[in-house]
Amino acid sequence: MLYLSQILSRPIFDARNEKIASIDDILVKYGSEEYPPVIGLVARLRRRNFFIPRRNISELGLDGARMSSAKLDLTPFERREGEVLLGKDVLDNQLIDVDGKRVVRVNDVQLLDAGDFWRVTGADVSLQGFLRRLMPKGFYGSDRPVEVIDWADVGYLATDTATVTVQLKSSKDKLSRLHPVEIAQLAETLSPIHRTEVVESLDNETAADTLEEMSTEAQARILEDMDEERAADILEEMSPDDAVDVLGELSEEKAEELFNLMEDDEKADVAELMHFEHDTAGGLMTTEFVVFPKNLTVGETISRLREMAETPNMIYYLYVVEEENSWKLAGLISLRSLILADPSSTLEKVMRSEFTFAHPSDSAEFVAQTISEYNLLALPVVDDEGDIAGIVTVDDAMEIILPKNLQRRLPRLFG
Repeated sequence: MLYLSQILSRPIFDARNEKIASIDDILVKYGSEEYPPVIGLVARLRRRNFFIPRRNISELGLDGARMSSAKLDLTPFERREGEVLLGKDVLDNQLIDVDGKRVVRVNDVQLLDAGDFWRVTGADVSLQGFLRRLMPKGFYGSDRPVEVIDWADVGYLATDTATVTVQLKSSKDKLSRLHPVEIAQLAETLSPIHRTEVVESLDNETAADTLEEMSTEAQARILEDMDEERAADILEEMSPDDAVDVLGELSEEKAEELFNLMEDDEKADVAELMHFEHDTAGGLMTTEFVVFPKNLTVGETISRLREMAETPNMIYYLYVVEEENSWKLAGLISLRSLILADPSSTLEKVMRSEFTFAHPSDSAEFVAQTISEYNLLALPVVDDEGDIAGIVTVDDAMEIILPKNLQRRLPRLFG
């Protein structure tokens, strides 16, 4: 086992044991492998950097490197796609430790001889790793405790190189092991450009869920920096009310561009909410809810729920309307009550016909207070004709009531 700091600047010898250069950096291939293989050394000779491929290196250790050939190719070094320099791109940069659910700084890089040559196996994030780089060789005690993160748990590496896109493709599955809340919290500790790259690396659904856990300002900044088609795809996966909020945060030109790129169905849901004032029930509500006609039996309702292609992420209330293809709200029933009810009973018999609701023009503060006072998880919004226009969920309501410093601690029940 070696640490990067132990071999940087060490000499490179040719096959005749003559020093010909020094090790300026270590080049690895970043792709699908959990432990990136070393593919060669970047050597330095009189201010010139050139590349020595792995096949021409017979030894690599604390004393430096030894070549198996006397021939040198002094062509200036140029990085290719998917290649990462451990010194320049990894050392002192931040990474996401998926297992520890945290963002840490890389103080040293651990390498292991895997038989076929050296591979990156870990990142030393301890103070000891940093001291190892500062102390003269041999002075630093090897018995000092270190904290090394297994490279298989590195979900994202914050680099400023063009190879980061390749690296992110291999990180996608690792980051998806985390909850969107955790991804959002980790991403927000990174710089804006790296925050965008983290979201870009996720699939559309996870990216949307992650964005919904961020502030509207952060959402807008990320979508502005992304490819327009991809940004529109993510907007389609967001709940309509959140999509409206972030479009309102963007410039008018950018918002119109992304809105026009959305699919017709999702665009219609968003357009339906756009004409409401932001600080009203209409501006706070979402159109993601489930309705069934009152003449349907409990058993038929449960069967329909199972057959639905898409449902809101969290269904707590079902809204009962007068008839099929109607929006006239007659009552509501909780999912728990539905499951416990007699399967042969109609919804009209088991629903609650008296319930609290809001009007689209009611103030957002009034809606939030109503949800809080009645301990509701969602409040229906009903228009002048008695049609259900949407629902306001408790997480959106609490964002109005709670102080800013407590809002991030509120779990998104419908996110």
